[in-house]
Amino acid sequence: MTGQTGPRVGCGAAIIDGEGRILLLRRLRPPQAGCWGLPGGKVEAFETTCQAMAREIKEEVGLSVKAPEFLCLVEERDPTAGHFWVSPVYLVTAWGGTPRLMEPDRHEGPRWFALDALPEELTTPTRHAVEELARRATLNCKK
Repeated sequence: MTGQTGPRVGCGAAIIDGEGRILLLRRLRPPQAGCWGLPGGKVEAFETTCQAMAREIKEEVGLSVKAPEFLCLVEERDPTAGHFWVSPVYLVTAWGGTPRLMEPDRHEGPRWFALDALPEELTTPTRHAVEELARRATLNCKK
């Protein structure tokens, strides 16, 4: 890997509204430019992943998250590009504010999608989060 000595730590949020829709942003920059993805980003020095997620959500879509719950852990390896990311994804179902685009140079959106009508091009963390949401829904149906 090019200069990277270990995994980098990221974070993201699967923000789900009362209608069961997920909030996504379309990435304008690499990696995965053109793909729709969860709001999130890099963990800064001495932040917890949950603190970083809350900060990133505020920066990217203007929401103040309330009572996030751990959803899944995503590992992204791209040896060709020299990247290895480990990113916890949190489930957010309560927040303050209205979603709005805060970084138009980085994203398009935000936009709500039904989980059964997602765009084709999703980022890796988004695919993992959606798979985990589907798994949880299946488990809840079996109860």
